[in-house]
Amino acid sequence: MVRSRFVIESASRHLINYSKLSPSELVAECVATRASSAWDEFVRRFQPLIAGVVARTASRWGAVSAALVDDLVQETYLKLCTEEFRRLREFESRHDDAIYGFLKAVAYTVTMDYFKVHNAAKRGAKLHNNTDFDTSLRIEGHESPVEDKILLREIEDMIDEIAEKERDKVVFLLYYRQGLTAKKIAGIPGIDLSEKGVESCLHRLTERVRKRVVGKIC
Repeated sequence: MVRSRFVIESASRHLINYSKLSPSELVAECVATRASSAWDEFVRRFQPLIAGVVARTASRWGAVSAALVDDLVQETYLKLCTEEFRRLREFESRHDDAIYGFLKAVAYTVTMDYFKVHNAAKRGAKLHNNTDFDTSLRIEGHESPVEDKILLREIEDMIDEIAEKERDKVVFLLYYRQGLTAKKIAGIPGIDLSEKGVESCLHRLTERVRKRVVGKIC
């Protein structure tokens, strides 16, 4: 009886036209059934988006090979699939297109983490362009801003520890690393924060970073 039901359920899945599913429905099918045909559709639908984010983010660090972009795309898929697809299972979609913003955020984070690790040898360098942090991160009593005291890599490591959600980390990096305004960040699908919400998130994380920096320097 159990085997018969399994055969019927398996057969019914083969009848699903995954290309007709909405993004949220497709993700749910991938996580619940793990059917290869569902994942084939996932890759067909979302690979151009993921590859585009990886390529654009990586290009900020200089010339990038197609092989490296492909490796980082695969790394993005691995990040989505680890811990029994935890990130996809825990993702809450407030609207059907929210998954696009979520995948952009994951691809961006994977790419940034790669370059953060592979540029660790440049620990003696100053923070990028002295503009990665605004004056709210200057320490009273020091002539130089925090940019001259610690490395961008170290600050990003702090964010890994401080940010309660991966979304908050992405918001922080988009603002300080990429220079996006709070309004533009709020408009990214998947962020699910108002402009005021983004500003509040940034203020909270900035204060936590500032306190840690003060503790390290003083």
